[in-house]
Amino acid sequence: MNQRRVRQVQEATLPLLDPADTIDHVGLTKIGSVSVRRRLATTAAAAILSGGHLIAIAQPRPMYFALTRERMLFFDLKAVTGSPGPVQMQLPRELLSTAPLRRALLGLGLQTVLTIDGSHQAFALTFPPVAKPDARALDALLPRTR
Repeated sequence: MNQRRVRQVQEATLPLLDPADTIDHVGLTKIGSVSVRRRLATTAAAAILSGGHLIAIAQPRPMYFALTRERMLFFDLKAVTGSPGPVQMQLPRELLSTAPLRRALLGLGLQTVLTIDGSHQAFALTFPPVAKPDARALDALLPRTR
């Protein structure tokens, strides 16, 4: 992520922080997963409806994240500008852990699973090739899933 985007995510995060809270890392990830069946259905439907002139591919939702000492915040991306939008999710940091990093996107990106202790919810996080440093930083800052 370039420095301008890092600054924008930090500026969006600062008003939401408690006085003692600080930002440890900000980055970009794609959250969630899309099944192969859904990808194929979306691609086929778009190709058929457009007469073969358009192909659409379903993919996980890109979001900025900010990891602070107390929590992890996920921000929507504004479609036109790419800047951070409203906060979509806030999770307490002490309840978070990650699975070991593994390759994704034909081996170009990285992927992990963010687990919330005491909950059955987990989120697949996929980091595109440009966000590999964000994946490694998050892996270093959060404990391993038990």
